[in-house]
Amino acid sequence: MVLKLLVGRFVKITEDNMAFWFLFILLLGLATYLMVQHSVAQITRTPVWLLWLVLMAPALLLSGWTLVYGPKQPPPPALILWSIFVSTVLYWTLFQWGRRSPTNTQAQTQPQASESRPTIQPIAEPIVRPIEPTEETQLRNCFPWSVYYVQNIEYRPQAVICRGQLRTKASNAYQQIKTNIEAQFGDRFLLIFQEGMDSKPFFVLVPNTQAAKDRNIPRRQQERLTRPGLALLLLAATFVTTTLVGVEIAGVSLPSIWQIGSLFKVLSNPDVLFKGLPYALGLMTILGIHELGHYLTAKFYKIRSTLPYFIPIPFFLGTFGAFIQMRSPIPNRKALFDISIAGPIAGFVVTVPLLIWGLAHSDVVSIPEKTQLLNPDALNPKYSILLAVLSKLALGSQLTAKSALDLHPVAVAGFLGLIVTALNLMPVGQLDGGHIVHAMFGQRTAMIIGQIARVLLLLLALVREEFLVWAIILLFMPLIDEPALNDVSELDNQRDIWGLLAMALLIVIILPLPQAIANFLQI
Repeated sequence: MVLKLLVGRFVKITEDNMAFWFLFILLLGLATYLMVQHSVAQITRTPVWLLWLVLMAPALLLSGWTLVYGPKQPPPPALILWSIFVSTVLYWTLFQWGRRSPTNTQAQTQPQASESRPTIQPIAEPIVRPIEPTEETQLRNCFPWSVYYVQNIEYRPQAVICRGQLRTKASNAYQQIKTNIEAQFGDRFLLIFQEGMDSKPFFVLVPNTQAAKDRNIPRRQQERLTRPGLALLLLAATFVTTTLVGVEIAGVSLPSIWQIGSLFKVLSNPDVLFKGLPYALGLMTILGIHELGHYLTAKFYKIRSTLPYFIPIPFFLGTFGAFIQMRSPIPNRKALFDISIAGPIAGFVVTVPLLIWGLAHSDVVSIPEKTQLLNPDALNPKYSILLAVLSKLALGSQLTAKSALDLHPVAVAGFLGLIVTALNLMPVGQLDGGHIVHAMFGQRTAMIIGQIARVLLLLLALVREEFLVWAIILLFMPLIDEPALNDVSELDNQRDIWGLLAMALLIVIILPLPQAIANFLQI
């Protein structure tokens, strides 16, 4: 929803300076390429550049339209929707066409049967066996028959797969076998416990390369891997960019970022910069607390992670958000759930009081005849159930059915906090919501839920155009989520309830206020 507001502001900037538009396309193209390369390059033979070109087709089409007709003449909505649909179908087709089967790698390394006449065969590279043949007995002894009865052991390049029958509780089996593996092989392997396509759990041993690296890195150098200097530098840069955007939201016209001299005069004027602080401090507090929720929970589970990194940009929101990087695997679905839900909950807890305060200091205005969606000068609070309830709580009888809100900069930051929370709770791939449903239902079911969420959001975009940008973002998100080491043990009932509440929070943020509730609230 708020992305529509940002698009509106972005179009206004584009009208003044076309360079902003093409800079945005450049950043989007780079991010999309890195995402495709990271997520699917290893599981499909289709060239990464081709998949990237298909995904970027709608954005490139829009850029071409802007070059030909100018920013003041928007393209037909049908053109954008059809380009998104065609690029999505084509991307899926190309991905599946080149998809690698799990046995491809193994088959390529096996020698071919010799023919009757001599031929020159390429020398096949030997399979790298993580364990020696003489160690197989030790490996089998790590799996007691009363815990997990091993039926066969498969050797893959850089992995050993142990398949059999689980005969006790999954969490107990993983812990006992992990202890046995460590007793026999030390820290040579990471032990992964997953469910197969037949719903039967299996164990995978992969070389623990990180442990070998850590042994050669001094402790002080390991602590510096969090890169606090980089985190502080990005924090300071984002504070500057969000303050400049906050100045614009407060109604002060700023020069173009390309006019360095004029911009320096603004930066050296404390009175002007002070007007941007409410928005900057509000938004950065929300984003920072969100990421600190992830960071502190990761520390609780002894998972190595970086400090929160902010992403500054000199336009748009002033930032593309913040993130942390986890440098060690997640032990189980319980830890995956706790780390994932901690960010949205922490951010939401901070967002609500900031938003209520900002709404209480916002002005109530009349809804214009032609409402511009998500206009901060005349925002219709009924675009979101939660926003409408909080607006009524903050403004009371001032808010009527014909009222709109001229948002205070803190309210703008709080509203963005709601949208950031909702976007992160989308149950797709590597978003927080994707991790949550993965932890609740397992990886395969989470992929199905993610695909359903994509389709539903695309259908909603046909009814409410503000969902179009969200739908595009989710289409770029890979559905595959990295498994936890123990990806079999299920969550307890309490965490399942928290997960359902998180999905309910997503719904009350993104859905508009029903008329029945509006009548009850008298708005």
